[in-house]
Amino acid sequence: MRESAGARLLRECEIAVLDYETTGSVPGWTNEPWQIGMVVLRGGRVDPDSRFESLLRVDPGRPFSPHAPGNPARRRAELATAPTPEALWPEARRRLTGRPLGAHNAATERKFLRLMAPMHRFGPWIDTLRLARKAWPDAPTHALEDLTGLLGLLPRVEALCPGREAHDALFDAVACAVLLERLMEDPAWKSLRLEEVASEASAR
Repeated sequence: MRESAGARLLRECEIAVLDYETTGSVPGWTNEPWQIGMVVLRGGRVDPDSRFESLLRVDPGRPFSPHAPGNPARRRAELATAPTPEALWPEARRRLTGRPLGAHNAATERKFLRLMAPMHRFGPWIDTLRLARKAWPDAPTHALEDLTGLLGLLPRVEALCPGREAHDALFDAVACAVLLERLMEDPAWKSLRLEEVASEASAR
């Protein structure tokens, strides 16, 4: 009998990893995405040819939180003419549909993806923050930027994203994917199955 999709080993799945950068919370304005980055893991490894990123259109009159990572305010002119989430949807759908999805602290990505396509079903989701807390419970922090440094993963991330840095959506998507690579290489996690990860991701 053929195994169900959920029973597959995680390292055998084709996983789309994504990250959004957002405007941050400002009184009277909704928090909205201004950049999206994506990459795919195939056979437990990042596929460099699958990298994709785009700016997202933002109202040129809206304020940005001064604490928003990535300093989107300096890109205001670019964001005013960037694709809308609706215009970008066909490309996002092609890359994300029919695959497990990964993100670090996935609540943000789940929220904005639902806004992009409210009637579309995505997932199952793999939350690398939850997995990292289980894998490295004694780490001083489980923030993505800090974990990539602590685990010695930064050189690989930088090689896959030359000229980028943390709080760029593509860089962070690749960092999340490389973290998932590292998890799947650990002998204790090689037998991890998608259904186990999905149940962790949905336990909110």
